[in-house]
Amino acid sequence: FVAVSMPIGNLPESGISTVSSQIVFLKQNTDISNLLAFYQADDEADSNAQILQAKAEAIDAYFEMYDMPLKGTGMKMVQEGEKNGLDWRLLPAISVIESTGGKFACKGTTHSFFGWGSCKIAFTSKDHAIEIIAWNLGGNNPNTARYYAGKTTKQILQKYNPPHIVPLYAQKVMKVMDNIGEKEMTAS
Repeated sequence: FVAVSMPIGNLPESGISTVSSQIVFLKQNTDISNLLAFYQADDEADSNAQILQAKAEAIDAYFEMYDMPLKGTGMKMVQEGEKNGLDWRLLPAISVIESTGGKFACKGTTHSFFGWGSCKIAFTSKDHAIEIIAWNLGGNNPNTARYYAGKTTKQILQKYNPPHIVPLYAQKVMKVMDNIGEKEMTAS
């Protein structure tokens, strides 16, 4: 502990004779720590944005490879999946199994790519359909939460289309999920 005499701000030197160098260093270290935390948070945000982008690109590449109309919805699917606590590959995989990625959407309803409500429910847009399906499957709709809230991906799929109605439905969707990409992605 070394004491140094230094003026503080615009205060006169009388009455303040010493300031600990430890306090000065502590202030400098706190400023540096805050700055480092700021840059670390910024790096994490950049990393998360890169991961979201990579996931969206994987979905869109899969749709493009098979000439599916839902190409271009990858980012919306990733964002809604993340917002609702779903595996990022779930929504696109369901759309592939239900409508071949929009090629064979439900007839008589608009933007119904997921087979939701036995193809009797229409949506105002692709984005609206993605939002509503994610909201329900994430267990956030109070009317359907008892079916989906707190469930694993496989359990969600078994409620979406029970095995006694559509045998191997969960396995088919999960195979498409694996074809779209790995569950965990990292920034490159």
